[in-house]
Amino acid sequence: MKTAHDLVEAARKEIQEVPLDQADDAIRNADLLLDVRDADEYRAGHIPGAVNISRGLLEFKFTNDPAFESRDMNIVCYCKTSGRAALSAKALKEMGYMHVQSIAGGFDAWQEADKPVAKPELPSFE
Repeated sequence: MKTAHDLVEAARKEIQEVPLDQADDAIRNADLLLDVRDADEYRAGHIPGAVNISRGLLEFKFTNDPAFESRDMNIVCYCKTSGRAALSAKALKEMGYMHVQSIAGGFDAWQEADKPVAKPELPSFE
């Protein structure tokens, strides 16, 4: 029986992972920076410019939203540590998206490198 770790490792063999030191260039060249973490994780902080579509809804959103119709979009995805992003990149590749990358180490590595983090501003009620 396969574990989640087994599935992630298998996915990594089929996708392109971008090392953190090359992530800025990959993001600059991307048509879509995709955060596949859950909404509460995204709201706590995310890479500036990222769009949040959780891993659980990914295939459904990409199938039903005309904005994702083009299969030659440059997509960079990430999650907390890179497992969900690897699975997401593999799923998108299987759906016919030709240019999908995942950020190695995910958001944790991004933060540890002191890279910029966006956080939503809550309204002030004062």
